[in-house]
Amino acid sequence: MKIEGCSQRQKDAKGYVNTAIEHWLLNTEYETTNNKHQNMPIIDSKYEPTFVFRNGFVSTVYSGLARRVHGIEQERERITLFDGDFIDLDWSFSNSKTNKLIILLHGLEGNGQRPYMTAPAKLFNSNGIDAVCVNFRGCSGEDNLKFRSYHSGATEDLEAVIDHIISEKHYTEIYLSGISLGANMILKYLGERHDVPKQIKAAATASVPCYLHGSAKALHTFKNKLYHDRFLKYLVDRLKIKQQTFQDDLSLEDIKSIKTLLDFDTIYTSKAHGFKDALDYYEQCSCLQFLPNITIPTLIINALNDSFLSPECYPVKAAKVHSNLFLEMPKYGGHVGFVDKKNIYYNEKRALEFVKDVGAQ
Repeated sequence: MKIEGCSQRQKDAKGYVNTAIEHWLLNTEYETTNNKHQNMPIIDSKYEPTFVFRNGFVSTVYSGLARRVHGIEQERERITLFDGDFIDLDWSFSNSKTNKLIILLHGLEGNGQRPYMTAPAKLFNSNGIDAVCVNFRGCSGEDNLKFRSYHSGATEDLEAVIDHIISEKHYTEIYLSGISLGANMILKYLGERHDVPKQIKAAATASVPCYLHGSAKALHTFKNKLYHDRFLKYLVDRLKIKQQTFQDDLSLEDIKSIKTLLDFDTIYTSKAHGFKDALDYYEQCSCLQFLPNITIPTLIINALNDSFLSPECYPVKAAKVHSNLFLEMPKYGGHVGFVDKKNIYYNEKRALEFVKDVGAQ
């Protein structure tokens, strides 16, 4: 993207802010919640990390590799899905009985024990809310039973989890929270249906690749090569295990031909989940197109220096005209790297504040 007329503030950022995205946003007219149009919920972010974590690369890598969370106990429950496959749920509980629950969804190649899952679970537990960390198919330490697995738009699996919880548990107030891929899934789920269960009261998401094609292109750029290659290695390693069971569906030659994440989505994701190709998968599963239909209070926190996100992943226009869609765009935070005091991340604090505000209304 060619950038013209950048402000001095952008020039002074010295690489800590993705200037292409900021330029796009600065040239998109919108009002913040502090301005006169209160029905346009663009939120002025108060997030100001220490100097070292203003670097998107540092905050992202530290959060993915170095962060640790202790002091939470989880109990695993396995549920059987509509097609005979399974999903594992990792539960943690408030000290006192509660009718409130937060359902947490992880990102690409994550699981229920990742710090960005256990930290908010622990935080919500300490505030009187039970938590369940959902492990997508094949992400709980054991390969799933089917050739298919999980992807950004697999809302049928989220629906199955929610239906199970509503039918088997006692919760009357349920909140949804997701990171990256899991966040896209939540927003797609909320916007693609008219029958969201009445128990679902609010959602809080962060680092959301709202436009999957744009995010995929961003991940294939040189600046994201380390992330790209790390994701690809984990995905291909797991695919090799699956191929041993499903040799008629996938050959070793197919796997050897996978050199990029786009190749992976072309050769496996799209074919295993009923899409024509990778681009069809991206088009059908991007949550951006579903945002206007969301009917419950929903928070999106996307950092301006998140190198995984393309400009389209900042849904300013949708939030401008949507009373239930709250968009917060901190200058810093990288991808799932909103480092803050006492090992409680900014997006986790904001999620708790957001659902409490909803509950108080």
